[in-house]
Amino acid sequence: MPKKSRVLYIKKYLEEQTDENHPASMTDILAYLEAEGIVASRKTVAPDIEQLIESGVDVVENTGKRYEYFIGDRHFELPELKLLVDAVQASRFIPAKKSAALIEKLTALTSIHKADELSRRLYTTERIKPTNEKVYIIVDLLHAAINTGKQVTFKYYDYSRNKRKLYKHNGRIYRVSPYGLIWNSDRYYIVGWSESHNDIARFRVDRIAVPEITVTPAVPKPEYFDMASYANSVFQMYEGEVRSVALLCDNDLMNSIIDRFGEDVKTELVDSEHFTAYADVSASPTFYGWVTSFGGRMLIIAPENVRKEYSSLINSLACNA
Repeated sequence: MPKKSRVLYIKKYLEEQTDENHPASMTDILAYLEAEGIVASRKTVAPDIEQLIESGVDVVENTGKRYEYFIGDRHFELPELKLLVDAVQASRFIPAKKSAALIEKLTALTSIHKADELSRRLYTTERIKPTNEKVYIIVDLLHAAINTGKQVTFKYYDYSRNKRKLYKHNGRIYRVSPYGLIWNSDRYYIVGWSESHNDIARFRVDRIAVPEITVTPAVPKPEYFDMASYANSVFQMYEGEVRSVALLCDNDLMNSIIDRFGEDVKTELVDSEHFTAYADVSASPTFYGWVTSFGGRMLIIAPENVRKEYSSLINSLACNA
C-alpha cells in the first residue's frame, strides 16, 4: 500500500472542514491524521502547513491563545457558488440527473459548514428539463468539431402528435460544417453549413441524435456570414426575411424594447408620450405576435410593406375570430 502524503491530507482536511467561522486547532488536525493512520506531531505538521502556504494555498493562521488554521481565499467564494448553483438549477438545458451531479461537485468547492447553504430551491417560471440526457455530451462533441474544423453528422427528430420521437425525413443523416453554438431562450443551437439545405442552417442541440465527428474538413465559412448578426436577426424573432423596422411605442415600453434589442437600439423621442425604435428583425408571425401583445401601444410604422403585412394578419385573425 502506498504511503499516504501527510501534506495532501492536511490540505484535504482544511479545505473540507474549515472556513473563517470554523478554524481547526493543531489538536484537531492531529486527531484527523491519526484517524487516517498517518503518523504526525506538532513539529511535523507546522512545517507542512508552511509548505502549503508557500505553494499558494491560502491557509490563514489565528495566533490567539492557541494556533488555529482555516482556508481563506478559495477558487470560488460562497456567493459565486450560489450563483452557479442557481444557474444549474434554473437551466432547462441541463438534464435533471446532471444538474444534481454538478451541484454536488460545486458543494465540494467549499467547506462542509457552508455546503448546506448551497442546498437551494430556486423557483423559476420554466423548470422543464430536457429528456435527452446526452445533451451536454453532444455540446462537447460539437465544440470539438468546431475547434478541429471537421464536419459532423447526425440524425434530427421532432415529436409526433402522440409525443413520439420521429426522425425527420425518414432518418436522413444530416452533414453539417459547424461554425458556432448559440444559446437562446435557454436552449443550445448549432449553426453551420448544411449540405441538405445547401445553406446556413441551425439545429436545436437537444433534438440531435447519434452525432459523430467526421474526418472531412468543414466547408469554409462564407465571407458574408457573421455569427453575431445572424443571432441578432434570426433568433430575435425567429424565421422570416430580415427587415429594418420602425416601431412607434408608448414611453412605458422602453424596458421591453431594451430587453428585446439591447441598450444599443436606436430610439428617438416623438412627443411627450411616444418614442420610435429602429431595429432589424425577422418579419414573421412571431414578431407580429410580439407587437400585438402590447395591445396597440406599439405600432409598426415602417417600412410600408411590413406594416401592410402586419395589418393583413390582424384583419384575417379578426375575421376568423
